[in-house]
Amino acid sequence: MRHEIIEKNIGLMITLILVAISFGAMVEIIPLFFQQKTTTPVANLKPLAALELEGRDIYIREGCVGCHSQMIRPFRSETERYGPYSVAGESVYEHPFLWGSKRTGPDLARVGQRYSDEWHRAHLYNPRDVVPESNMPAFSWLFEAKLDGNDTANKMIALRKVGVPYTDEAITTAKDDVRGKREIDALVAYLQQLGTVIKR
Repeated sequence: MRHEIIEKNIGLMITLILVAISFGAMVEIIPLFFQQKTTTPVANLKPLAALELEGRDIYIREGCVGCHSQMIRPFRSETERYGPYSVAGESVYEHPFLWGSKRTGPDLARVGQRYSDEWHRAHLYNPRDVVPESNMPAFSWLFEAKLDGNDTANKMIALRKVGVPYTDEAITTAKDDVRGKREIDALVAYLQQLGTVIKR
């Protein structure tokens, strides 16, 4: 009888669903904010350099995260293919995090330093030149577009407010560090640092 009352009253049902979801989130997620292994950076983790930060924004803008995850799960099939599984301490400075769940393309969590800069440039210019079976689109416009660096320092200031330890010096030199560089250089710099903190 009580169940029937809930099913026929949509407002009550929505309220109870929200209560159940909130309680589940509270039990599952909130404790993670207080566990040291999820809030402490791994050894040698540094904030992204100015050029890498701009590359990360290009990675987001171009939708790379829609096809490439950046989280290796702790399964043998994944660690044998990609390397050590991802740990929370690697993503402490990520805002927003780019773990993703879709793998149209391979996981990129440990792609840094696996290939040369030239390989990445060739792959991004025309993926089929280096991976014939690839269905990834080409990103040839990245080779023409240049960065002005006008917003780089502001991005670092905003990230510092949420806990990323950018120094005053890094913020001061940010514009000069990226001005005039091509977008492809920034994206390759970002890719080349992925997963390099944890040794294979």
